[in-house]
Amino acid sequence: MNTTDRSKLSVMGLLLAAVLFLAVNIFSNSTFKAIQLDLTEENLFTLSDGTRTALSKIDEPIKVRLFFSKILSEQSPAHATYFKRVKELLGQYVNISGGKIELELHDPEPFSDAEDLAVSFGLQGVPVTAGGDLGYFGLAATNSTDDRQVIAFLTPTRETFLEYDLTKMVHSLANPTRKTVGLLSALPVNGRPGPQVGGSGRWTIIDQINEFFDVTPITREATELPAGLDILMIVHPKGLKDDMLYAIDQFVLNGGRVMAFVDTNAETAARPGAGQKNDPVSEFDRTLESWGVKLVKDKVAGDITTARRVNVQQGAKLAVTDYVAWLSLKPGNFDAEDVATADLQVVNIGTSGILEPIDGKGTTFSPLMQTSRQSMQIDRDKVMLRPQVVDLFKNFKAENKTLTLAARVTGKAKSAFPDKAKSGKNHIDQASSPINVIVVADTDMLADGLWVDAQEMSGTKMLVPFAGNADFVINALENLAGSEDLIGLRARTRIPRSFDLVHEIRQAAEIRYRTKEQELQDKLVAVRSKLNKLMRREATTGELVLNSKEKQLIEEFRGEMSAIRLELRDVQHALRSDIEQLDSWLKFFNIAALPLVLGFAVLIIVVSRRFRRRPIAQT
Repeated sequence: MNTTDRSKLSVMGLLLAAVLFLAVNIFSNSTFKAIQLDLTEENLFTLSDGTRTALSKIDEPIKVRLFFSKILSEQSPAHATYFKRVKELLGQYVNISGGKIELELHDPEPFSDAEDLAVSFGLQGVPVTAGGDLGYFGLAATNSTDDRQVIAFLTPTRETFLEYDLTKMVHSLANPTRKTVGLLSALPVNGRPGPQVGGSGRWTIIDQINEFFDVTPITREATELPAGLDILMIVHPKGLKDDMLYAIDQFVLNGGRVMAFVDTNAETAARPGAGQKNDPVSEFDRTLESWGVKLVKDKVAGDITTARRVNVQQGAKLAVTDYVAWLSLKPGNFDAEDVATADLQVVNIGTSGILEPIDGKGTTFSPLMQTSRQSMQIDRDKVMLRPQVVDLFKNFKAENKTLTLAARVTGKAKSAFPDKAKSGKNHIDQASSPINVIVVADTDMLADGLWVDAQEMSGTKMLVPFAGNADFVINALENLAGSEDLIGLRARTRIPRSFDLVHEIRQAAEIRYRTKEQELQDKLVAVRSKLNKLMRREATTGELVLNSKEKQLIEEFRGEMSAIRLELRDVQHALRSDIEQLDSWLKFFNIAALPLVLGFAVLIIVVSRRFRRRPIAQT
């Protein structure tokens, strides 16, 4: 075969290879279009079992309209990418629902019918051009009875909550009949009447509950519960009338479900203008004791392992330290077997009370949230109003035991009002079937500041949770109501993770730092005391008369202060060095380690092959 023939064969081979490549791509694109491989650590692009369960229960058509403006994609590539993600996810919803979900795509160009439709659904447009043209990126879904659910604007900020938001929307339309939650609170969770001051409106947690339940407010002055309640949610019970306490007692014994938030130090109640004479202590002991639960008096839970990092004013400077009474609970602090807490990632609490079981009440006390063993009971007086955060950290002494912050109580409880049996009414003295109540020893976890950031976007309030407090509350309410479709899905919303090893290194160094800092402060007090005594001996000439021994003592103190300051700087330098060294090792393992391992593996393979190919010498 001559050179020309070989060249022709080479060209033909290349053409055939190109044709084969295109054919394989076309075939795989059409054949394997529905097959996806999710390599993310927690399968964030794989639909959860909760979503699949919710979609399988749809028994009527649901129309989902996705609005996305082309001009928005031209101005914002990030929104264009996110639109593709939303569209692909909704495509999976259509397939899994068996066609019960219908997807429509709309491009609401300026002055078009699609824009009028978007506006009629209440979608929020954002200016995207110099001429003031609006770009839309939102969802509107309706069912056969014209109920509607709307996401006014889809922002990449909530991408980690996307599946949850979509499934919640579909679930609400597929289940328009909702359970009723009675809300009895001594705190202004529903906002305060009269002119509103910034931050005094309804708490976000109530808005979240309203998305799943019909919430019926109950005034503190009421003497009976409204009819038709499925669940009763009690927040900081205080000043309730005996008739109401008895109504709650009978509601539970008759099979009603309760979620009660009690506290020994409700910080939101202690703030000026909170009402209730600024008293932070809940009054619910009689009812709790009948359920077999005790709220430890005048104590709050402290935990150095889960303590939150806060800024505090210390003299003229701003110090950063761990507040051992404000806790950020992680998976190890939750009951992994209870559906309400099994998959929670982070729950923030503030100066929580402590729950303990009471024997002989015929009930079972099952902890849902607990501290680590590096915890202690702190006197309530030390965290009220202006707590000395640094002192609490320095003086912390772990008691090597866990403290219960929330618990589920079940069993055949007895009435807290046995004397009512003589009243002639339909009194229940003991539950005929096991009660099911959840008690939480903290009310502050419901306040916005501990779990959610509210951001304004073109006049629309956008919520970005940084802790799963609302997830826990709604999980618990749904579990008590007998509906658990969204509980597993809600746990998939990712909360930013902390660097635990870095936290441990920093905390250990800070404990040493705070101890030395206290020593320095003690020395300063001693020096000032000496100087004040010497000042009283001021001569009539205005000059201070000091003997040689006193002068030597002052110099010794000054030298000791300088030595301690130098030691403090050394501790802080060691802290930075430890963290920087850890950072260097992490970068090495993430960037260089794998290529080096692969390089060595290839080298070993090459060398071994050469040895195999080397001819054996003949003798």
